[in-house]
Order: sequence, then structure tokens, then C-alpha cells
Amino acid sequence: MDNVKTSWWQAHKPTTRRLVQLYSALLHNAHVKGFIDGKIYQGGAKYACAPGFNCYSCPGAVGACPLGSIQNALGSAGHRAGWYVLGIILLYGVILGRTVCGWLCPLGLIQELLHKIPTPKIRKSPVTRALSWLKYVLLIVFVVAIPLTYGLRYDLPLPAFCKYICPAGTSEGAMGLLVNPANAEMFSMLGILFTRKFAIMLGIALACVFCFRAFCRFICPLGAIYGLFNRFNVIGVRVDAARCNGCGACVRGCGMDVRRVGDRECIQCGKCADGCHQGAISVKAGGRTLKGPDERGNPGRVIWAAALMVLCLALLWFNVLDPSAKKPNRATPTAEPAATVEPAATEEPAATEELVATEEPVAKEEPAATEEPAATEAPTAGWDSDAPVGREVGQQLDDFTLPCYDGSDFHLAEQRGRVVFINLWATSCTPCKQELPYFNDLYKEYGDDVAMLVVHPSLVIDDPEEYLSDKGYEMPCATDDDDDTLIDIVGNTGTYPQTIVLNRRGEVVYNKVGSVTPELLHALYGEAAGA
Repeated sequence: MDNVKTSWWQAHKPTTRRLVQLYSALLHNAHVKGFIDGKIYQGGAKYACAPGFNCYSCPGAVGACPLGSIQNALGSAGHRAGWYVLGIILLYGVILGRTVCGWLCPLGLIQELLHKIPTPKIRKSPVTRALSWLKYVLLIVFVVAIPLTYGLRYDLPLPAFCKYICPAGTSEGAMGLLVNPANAEMFSMLGILFTRKFAIMLGIALACVFCFRAFCRFICPLGAIYGLFNRFNVIGVRVDAARCNGCGACVRGCGMDVRRVGDRECIQCGKCADGCHQGAISVKAGGRTLKGPDERGNPGRVIWAAALMVLCLALLWFNVLDPSAKKPNRATPTAEPAATVEPAATEEPAATEELVATEEPVAKEEPAATEEPAATEAPTAGWDSDAPVGREVGQQLDDFTLPCYDGSDFHLAEQRGRVVFINLWATSCTPCKQELPYFNDLYKEYGDDVAMLVVHPSLVIDDPEEYLSDKGYEMPCATDDDDDTLIDIVGNTGTYPQTIVLNRRGEVVYNKVGSVTPELLHALYGEAAGA
């Protein structure tokens, strides 16, 4: 019996590469707490690009997706050069190349597991080799040309690949949040964009069942970038020409569309080293052989012990010790929760636009109260509320104070008697920038009868103050404090834009993620002013 068990284990035990893939997937998504509370991690680590293809909006993601960062940097080309993003991608490329794809990419692991489903398989051929060039076309058009054009011509960020194609954004980001009961109201924001991306995701997943790593081979722009460094990377597969007899077994046994070991399509997985009878293929890190006939010593236990220690420290930090993980949930309602503002999360801090309805329904059709007298100093007395403190409609929003860019302080308690509009936006969010003029026009139209505040999250790369100043917006503007106090109060989970409207007693009449229209804003003013 023991022999049977041993034999079964020898046949099914995970390889070293599979263990590394699993380890990397967990390290990429070390914010396990995010899967429990349905919120994405927004701490300082999100400034750093992870090496693998892992969606920023995944509840567990602790770093930014390098592909999304490239697009955001190009979309901001009119304001700044993306030297940081370029530098980190060059660093990953020179050191690892497509070793990232074969060993570290969480999406690569998912594809390989899908391919294990027993079905007839599509073998590689001249057709698949020709299709492997498609990812370079997608790289040029969707990652470079469209974001750069929108950034320079329209001053708007448009991460086209993330918005229109990326299956990781749909599976890891959108669906990773949709499955959490805390985000039930997010379903009401789903539009045609999400439907299209969901269909694309299903198509890619189905292709991966029949065709080995179909996304990597035909679609992934990040793999296209890393493939350019395969000739120069420090860690990767090497061929000893003196031992090689040119039999071609390595190429025939490879699931990728390689023409030779180590070319642009090679993901450096090292499987070919196992099948080379001449001992000509090794996986090396510089001059040290990690896998192959010249491998000396086996420091595996020491390396794994150190790796597990790093993983434990990462889990402890991102879930317990990180200040962003220890922040109190000040937005917890004291009344029965309506779950109206537990939206999805997104790209650095941008909007997950496939989750936002293309047109927000108008709350009321009666015209705005344009004849409401404007007071020079809104009275706070007589506008007390007995509503419980919370973020849901009908509750009294918790008090806060934020310093504005013009040197003034916005203190919510001092705005009683006015209709309050709060807009959360981000410089990397296209819908946010498109709707900012609506808030500015509303502020100028109603004057002192409206208290307006547009707030950028503390996690910034572009300068929001500079952007708003260049546009000449007059409404009060601020950046949330380092603890993201306001973001916690209103229940934002990382998706922008979000609009909150309070009546004269400081009670919430509207709190939703999604784009607004001028008609909706005027209708909300009429509702809040008459409450």
C-alpha cells in the first residue's frame, strides 16, 4: 500500500516551477483581507509595479500591473514622462525577460491549469506561429498608440487594453469584487462594456483549454515586451552549443511557438532541459546553473525557507501591520445597511469602467430649484439631524475637515443649511475628468447655497492641484489625508468617480459610483434643497 501511495505521489507531486508559480501568485495577492472585506489594497505598495500580469483591481493585489502603469504613464505624457514605469519594465526585462511569464505570472498559472482540462488539444503549427505576432499589434495599438493619442490630444487617460480587452481586469478585478456579498449593489453598475469584456474573458479561457497558454502566445502585450529582452536577460534558459547535436527535440516538445530555445516566444520555463538527452540546456542566473547537468549543490531548502519567511512577512504586513490595513472602518453604518456604495476597484486609482453604467439614471425629473435664494453665510442653526451616522441614503454623514488647495478648510459641520456635493475623482480616470466641468458649472450657478468639494485620493502620481488649476475650476478642491479619512467615511473601495450629495441637514440623499450628467446633478440639487 505504501508503495502505491509513493508511486502516486511521485506521479502527481508539483514541480519546482509549479510551486514557484503558486508562491508568486500568493505574493502578488498578499492582501488576503481584500477578499474578505471586498476592498482593494490602496497602500503605498501600489506605487510599485509587480513583475507579472496581475490586475491592480484584484482585491488581493498589493502592486500595480506593469501594463496598466505603462498605459497610464502614456496617457499622462502631456504632463510628465513615465521614466519610473519605463525604468522598472527595463529592469524586469534585463534581469528576467520572459522568465516572468514562465515562472512568476499569476495569469500564466491560470492558463496552464485550464489547459489540464481533458479535451482534444490544438497543436502548434505555422498558423499559431503567425498568430503569435498579434500581441505585438495589440501592444502598438492598444498599449501605446491609443493611450498616447488621448493623453496628448485630449488630455485624458485611456488605458485602452485594460478597458476593452484585458481578461485579468474582468476575472481578477471585476469578478473578484462582484463575488463578495458586500459589493452586491455593484451589479447595478454593469453595462455593455463589462458584458463585452466578460465575453472576451470567456473566449480566452476557452481557448486556453484547447490551446496551451493561448493568451500568452497570441494576445499578451506584456509578454511581447519581455520577449524583446530574451537575448539579454540575466536569468533564463541557455544552450551549450558544444553539446547540442541539433536534434530539435527541445522545440518539438515545447508548447510555445518557439523556433529555437530562448527566442522571443520562449517563456524560459526550462521544460526543454528535462527532455534534452545531450545535457545541452540549462536554466542559469548569470554564471550559476539553477537547473541542468552542471548544477552543483542543492540550496533548495535554504531558498525555500527564506522565501516562506518573506511570504509570511508580506502577509503579516499587508493584512495587519500596514497603516492602510489598520485604518478603522469609519463608514460602517449604524442602521440596516443598504449596500449602495460598495463599488468595484480599479486601475491606479482610476475607474473600472466596465463596472460603471454608461448613463446614470436621473433620480427625479422635477426641475432644479434655481430660484433658491443664495445666502452669503449659510446658517448652521436649525438644521440638526437625528439620523444615525453612516454613509447610506437617509443617514447623517460623519464629520470631517480637509484643507483645500486655496488655503481654506472644508469643515462639513459648518455646511449645514447648504446642499453639499462631494465628488471623488482621480487624475488617471477618464470619466472623472469628463464630469468635473459639470460640478464647476453647478457651483458657479448656485453660489453660496451649494457647498462643493472635489477630492483626490492620497495615492497620487500626477499633480491634481496643477491639473485643476490649469483647467481654471473654481470649486473647492482637496486631496484626502494620508489616512484616506473621507474615502473611508463615504465607503469608497477604489473605483472613481463617486458622487455624494447631502441635504441641508447633512443627510445623504445620493451616494454612488459612476458618471453623472448635468441633468442628474440639477435633479439631485432640487431633491436635496427641498428635503
